Amino acid sequence: MATTDKASTRDRLLDAAAELFYREGVSLGVETLCRSAGVSKRSMYQLFASKDEVLAASLARRLPAYEERLAPGPHEAGGPRARILHVFERLEKASAEPAYRGCPYLAALVELKDPEHPASVVARGAKEWLLGFFRTQAEEGGARDAELLARQLMLVFDGASARAGAGIETLDGLTTATVTALLDASGTR
Repeated sequence: MATTDKASTRDRLLDAAAELFYREGVSLGVETLCRSAGVSKRSMYQLFASKDEVLAASLARRLPAYEERLAPGPHEAGGPRARILHVFERLEKASAEPAYRGCPYLAALVELKDPEHPASVVARGAKEWLLGFFRTQAEEGGARDAELLARQLMLVFDGASARAGAGIETLDGLTTATVTALLDASGTR
């Protein structure tokens, strides 16, 4: 029975952390986090050594859903060019949702500024996964310089995520048009 209670407390903390950190930023206090999760600080500290560990665990926990949401599934295959464009179509769709605040992994990296912070390590891993996805697709698509194209695609992705998340820009076809031009210029099929 205790294991179930701990799992449910842990899940409540991680769910609250994911929502609150995304909506309000990482400077959120432990009191607010615990109150939102409906758990005591004592319970939180029995499960995690610090708020930093809660943040890192909440980012790690949502990583599979993040990857699944962005990367095309087997039924959406297509060629490398279509798979790259798929990511940006998904970004444009997500950015139109009222609760969209940008990429949670980019936000964590920007807010924390500490590359050794446990959440920065998780966030950097998420960004490296996306860079690797772009690089692989660029290589398979015959890009003249797959590494350069992957880095350019990351700049478009992160820049578009940040601008849309801040409410400065409406993406509505902007990223797919930009990426199409990059793919054309790089010779990616």
